[in-house]
Amino acid sequence: MRTHPQLARIPAMLVSALAFAAFGAAAQPATSAPPMTAAELEAGKKIYFERCAGCHGVLRKGATGKNLEPHWTAKGADGSMQEGGTLKLGTQRLERIIGLGTEGGMVNYDDILTKEEINIMARYIQQTPDVPPEFSLKDMEQSWKLIVPVAERPKRQMHKVNLKNVFAITLRDAGKLALVDGDTKEIWQILDTGYAVHISRLSASGRYVYTVGRDGLVTLIDLWYETPTTVATVKLGADARSVDTSKFKGFEDKYLIGGTYWPPQYSIMEGETLKPLKVVSTRGNTVDGDYHPEPRVASIVSSMIKPEWVVNVKETGQIMLVDYSDIKNLKTTTIESAKFLHDGGWDASKRYFLVAANASNKIAAVDTKTGKLAALVDTKKIPHPGRGANFTHPTFGPVWATGHLGDAVVTLISTPSEKASDAKFKTHNWKVVQELPMPGAGNLFVKTHPKSTNLWADMPMNPERENAESVYVFSLKDLNKAPVKIDVAKDSGLPQTKALRRATHPEYNEAGDEVWISLWGGKTDQSAIVVYDDKTLKLKKVITDPRIVTPTGKFNVWNTQHDIY
Repeated sequence: MRTHPQLARIPAMLVSALAFAAFGAAAQPATSAPPMTAAELEAGKKIYFERCAGCHGVLRKGATGKNLEPHWTAKGADGSMQEGGTLKLGTQRLERIIGLGTEGGMVNYDDILTKEEINIMARYIQQTPDVPPEFSLKDMEQSWKLIVPVAERPKRQMHKVNLKNVFAITLRDAGKLALVDGDTKEIWQILDTGYAVHISRLSASGRYVYTVGRDGLVTLIDLWYETPTTVATVKLGADARSVDTSKFKGFEDKYLIGGTYWPPQYSIMEGETLKPLKVVSTRGNTVDGDYHPEPRVASIVSSMIKPEWVVNVKETGQIMLVDYSDIKNLKTTTIESAKFLHDGGWDASKRYFLVAANASNKIAAVDTKTGKLAALVDTKKIPHPGRGANFTHPTFGPVWATGHLGDAVVTLISTPSEKASDAKFKTHNWKVVQELPMPGAGNLFVKTHPKSTNLWADMPMNPERENAESVYVFSLKDLNKAPVKIDVAKDSGLPQTKALRRATHPEYNEAGDEVWISLWGGKTDQSAIVVYDDKTLKLKKVITDPRIVTPTGKFNVWNTQHDIY
């Protein structure tokens, strides 16, 4: 009998095949690697960059996932399975690993890939890795499209839609963004945005939506038009994960920063036009002192207390505070933390930024006021906070919460407060004060709201259908109580399919009295957005439409603009 992994992870759709069309012919296989036809090499390359590179790295040197270079995936030159004390995996064993997954968190691909594709992948990762091209400022400039100049855009809002309660919803595999009116629950507009958008971010003014995805394309959408309109686009590279705007007073909407997985660098653009201004490499040494050729830029956030961005570099474990007050003479503070940096968010005061170093099972906290590391907090396995969640614990005061891909808990960490009434909680600061039990691992996002008494947690990466298709709600009034389970797939009214419809990414509306959940089905299955009353936990609305294809992240304009979570 096959043993499934304890958790499943999002297939890392790192790069679309189109983004890597610029690759030359794949390198000839080493003498120890199994033969492959040109067509098989191309198929393997496409699958690897779409499904595997996010965890194992573009160059296959490993990150959250293991190193997949030929020195241990391929048989020895003489056909041996061991060479110099190194165990060689070979095709047969690699097929089993790819098909069944691992206890370390890799999803089982026998439900995703055909047997032929699994065999191709087992042979492909024994070949010399393909290296994608670099992407310069000149390349960015050539990709830049200013569709509508600023002077030709509306001078005022041309409609009566309540922009504060609009939701920007990623339609992942369709390469589109749905803008939904949160008051009427009607689809306002669906726009092309590029492949597998990772996030949407709002300008400081709330007028513009920026999207960025796994094909490296940034899209700038103007919400003041009668129907939202794309006014500019630019490519940052082959793949990207994060963007954010300049939010400090006097710099509102002036700049945009975007970080790429490949090439390993970040780029600065004009905020209202996306005109490329500067490219900065992140290649360098890790916190352990070793040089790394592929340190990808993970999350980026914008400070409201300084003209700075917080840039988190995954493989090196370095956190960069980038001062944008003088782009020509850029000043950067580099803070050592831990590997491998991923997602994170602000504490309630917006002074401290907390980010998951998920391979180290730690949360790193940065004091952006002093520009120094405030703490490294040990947690359970593979923390994955998204932005996290802030609330006041009845016993421990202000806390920030993260879920875990690799463990069945939600972790609560005490955070500092300058309020005199919170002085009694100071001894708890930067300590794990409580772990809320979950039915299993596989959480991606936790969420609450200042007006709510609930904490919502999803489990889309859990291998059990009953968990992956449900969310769990903790009462902040009594955190010792077991969470309430909500079966989102059942509530949607959609017929059950063989493939899972994963319930993911709880997002509050602007008023803080509704929670929207993405029910993420396959590309050919009907998906939905399921809306709940936060107070009663009762179903309010199911938003479904043939155009709602693979919905994942949802970003309420007001909450995203003001970092409310």
